Amino acid sequence: MIFFVAIATFFFLFITGFFVRVFARLFGLYVVIQEGTARVYVLFGKVLGVIKEPGLHSPLARFGPSALVVNWLGKSYTVDQRLDQEYLRSQPVNSEEGAPMGIGLWYEMHISDPVAYIFKNADPRGSLRANVSNAAVRCLSNLALTEMLESRHAMSHSVRTEVSPQSEEWGYMLGSVYIRKVHFRDVEMMRQIEGKVVNRLRQVTAAIQQDGTNQVNIIRTTAERQAAIEFAKATALRPRIVGDALSQVASDPEIAGALFEVLEVSRLLDSGAEITLVPSDASDTLSSLVAAVAPRAAPPRT
Repeated sequence: MIFFVAIATFFFLFITGFFVRVFARLFGLYVVIQEGTARVYVLFGKVLGVIKEPGLHSPLARFGPSALVVNWLGKSYTVDQRLDQEYLRSQPVNSEEGAPMGIGLWYEMHISDPVAYIFKNADPRGSLRANVSNAAVRCLSNLALTEMLESRHAMSHSVRTEVSPQSEEWGYMLGSVYIRKVHFRDVEMMRQIEGKVVNRLRQVTAAIQQDGTNQVNIIRTTAERQAAIEFAKATALRPRIVGDALSQVASDPEIAGALFEVLEVSRLLDSGAEITLVPSDASDTLSSLVAAVAPRAAPPRT
């Protein structure tokens, strides 16, 4: 019996608590605000107030007796104030040289004024997107191509400065703006630029190779000239060195005679000539040979 009484009591309290919470919320006795959201209360076309702080709040304590009927006769708006971001692809702009360029633009935004976001613009997000696109075209058109390809930070700052005042009037706070991509929109122009870049690289490569060849030739010519000078100096010094040595040798007759004899023998050996050695008594032997070989003289005629 006690068990059934406990179960009945539990269900009664549960149902009672549920209906109490429902009626309390319907009559604006309390409201729970989530993180990053805001609640705007409007009664008879007039804004009663805005609750932005997350947690448990009592509209009755904030707005007075009007909070009891605002959920019946008025309206409450829940606005998401969390940071959001969007990317605009290939916004068409023209460079100073007339090249059709595309700009990829990324930006952040969040709702700073919930009342202005609800009542000042029917489509604030779309208006902000259009405003950013128009500002990109206005601020980035007719820039030099080199500046458009290199100075993205300055271009991003100019777009943000252009858009921020108008976006704040619509309740949006524009955060970071960054140009992520700058590209050519004409395919044929891209091919022409690629061809020009390739030709320029070939010219630079050929110039570097020619300069290297010229430097090598200069170094080789300089080295050959210096070597020729040194060889000429050595050739000019050789006779003087040899003459000084010979003068020192000639001061001693015995050494000079031995030296010239050695040089003469060396010259004969190097020439490859045949040498006939004649013994010391060669004069008697030669006379007998001549007498034996020579024909006898004829007798005188009478």
